Amino acid sequence: MSPTTFESGPAAAGAHAGAGTHRSGDSLSTGPGPSFLRVLNSEAIKFRTLLSTLILLASTALVLVGFGALSAWGTGQFARAAETDQGAAAAFAAQGSELALGAPTSGIPFAQLILGSLGVLLMSSEFTTGMARSTFAAVPKRTPAFAAKLLVVVVTAFVLTAVSVYLAGLVSLPILDHYGLPLDLGSAQSVKLLLVNSAYVAAVAAIGLALGALLRNSAGGIMSLVGLFFVLPIVFQIIPGDFFEEARKYLPGNTVQAMTATEHIPNTLEAWQAALVLGAWVVVPVVLAGVLLKKRDV
Repeated sequence: MSPTTFESGPAAAGAHAGAGTHRSGDSLSTGPGPSFLRVLNSEAIKFRTLLSTLILLASTALVLVGFGALSAWGTGQFARAAETDQGAAAAFAAQGSELALGAPTSGIPFAQLILGSLGVLLMSSEFTTGMARSTFAAVPKRTPAFAAKLLVVVVTAFVLTAVSVYLAGLVSLPILDHYGLPLDLGSAQSVKLLLVNSAYVAAVAAIGLALGALLRNSAGGIMSLVGLFFVLPIVFQIIPGDFFEEARKYLPGNTVQAMTATEHIPNTLEAWQAALVLGAWVVVPVVLAGVLLKKRDV
């Protein structure tokens, strides 16, 4: 058996130094582990190769386009009823144009639930399947992996919502035109509705991802998301009292209406206030999830 040799002195020091040195080409190096671009590419591959993810994304697009067409048809029926009913005519005169303008975004409440749940599942599944061990073994600092997953989810949610809302507008155009109702997809308000609603859904997806990281449980995360965006607004509306009436303005689900309104709606926040509130609802859980992700065991 040949004797084992040990390097010492400058040679060993150089070897250890070389082991801890990152390639100069990795300009976005995250320290120990791969560069952020490599981590981002890995998360993007995991995201687009899951069949469940593709099904949820396709469902979101189908819901947005389908509800857009259904809303356009319903608005047309409302306009037709207004021709013979004075009460309906008065109501349609007050909000008919807004109904037609909002047809492409009528599916947003359902899209936020689907993509928010997707955010929960993408993070919680890392722990329920044990994938977190290999992920964090490859990325020991953990934060780059979480940031990459967050970036993939937010960008996907924004782009998918924007494209689907635009397609819903294209589908709604001939339906509304059949009833003699105008819809200009290039108007400032239409563009505002598209961009703000897309950003809002992306924010909901980010909150869902944070809930998945905090709770590490798919059912718990989705139920928390549903409670925050669907149950609490109803509860706060039912319970009497000035406190609940005021607090309802600061729920994340009630911010999008204030941000997209053409004029300020009474008993709601100003558009810039609503944007700050929604931003706080995203930043706080995301930062908390990132901090706890580094401190808790896998």
